[in-house]
Amino acid sequence: LETEGRSKMNKRALERAVRIGVPTAVFALGAYADRDARDSAMAEWLVGEGAGLVVCAGYMHLLRLGFLARFPGRVVNVHPALLPAFPGAHAVEEALAAGATETGATVHLVDEGIDTGAVLRQEAVAVLPGDTPETLHARIRAVEHRLLPEVVRELIAA
Repeated sequence: LETEGRSKMNKRALERAVRIGVPTAVFALGAYADRDARDSAMAEWLVGEGAGLVVCAGYMHLLRLGFLARFPGRVVNVHPALLPAFPGAHAVEEALAAGATETGATVHLVDEGIDTGAVLRQEAVAVLPGDTPETLHARIRAVEHRLLPEVVRELIAA
């Protein structure tokens, strides 16, 4: 499931999904009257595919209430900070600007707020002297790539 399909990472994710037989669809915002209509179409498609859990990894749009209502307590996201600290799109840069000595990765449920859903799991990552947004985010991403699949496996097994 992709909303734009433009970036190299999005393209690789779609290609990988197709290669391993995962159903895919692209929901370009411009193809819908508004975000509510796009979110409704995404929810309908996911329900039609039998989705029981929605995992947002790198998805940078707020999901509308109509979408979330279709999957109550079953939409998960990963965020590059120890929430509630540094919510939003620039968490790594904000942690560095604030002089934080640690930040980390959080897997959380998605609600109508910006990174405000219930925390499922967190892991700290030290901020090292000389860190840049790129170096810090690389270390956080490594934790995210391990933590998110672990939590998803646990949710599916429950």
